Amino acid sequence: MKTSLRLILLLLLITKLSAAPLIVIAHKDMPRLSSAQIKAIFLKKRLFLDGVALVPLNLGVKDPLRHTFDTQLLHMGFSRLKSYWSRQHYLGHRPPLSMHSQESIIAFVQKVEGAIGYIDEAHLTSDLHVIYRWEGP
Repeated sequence: MKTSLRLILLLLLITKLSAAPLIVIAHKDMPRLSSAQIKAIFLKKRLFLDGVALVPLNLGVKDPLRHTFDTQLLHMGFSRLKSYWSRQHYLGHRPPLSMHSQESIIAFVQKVEGAIGYIDEAHLTSDLHVIYRWEGP
């Protein structure tokens, strides 16, 4: 019974987060991007922008915001992404760096040119460089 309750609570949290704006932030020198460009960066189909190496940052696999990003911006679920990165591994490509928290994404993005990550609106401050905002379906 405890597992069922945890699953229900997790689904409620994911539903709540997926309705909230998702903010894509980047180093201060990066221009605004489209959702298609962001998808290409996070799938490592685009590695450079204006001669700068891109460094996409993900949250951990179990993070609800990661689930929202994967399903709403990348349009890929967990199993599809796992399969994608398994195939890419044999081509010598590695998935984006995984960060432990939104705070670590913010710190990395502010210091590293070419870094790009996502946060929820609650973590947005005036000193962050927003390049894309997803408002929900």
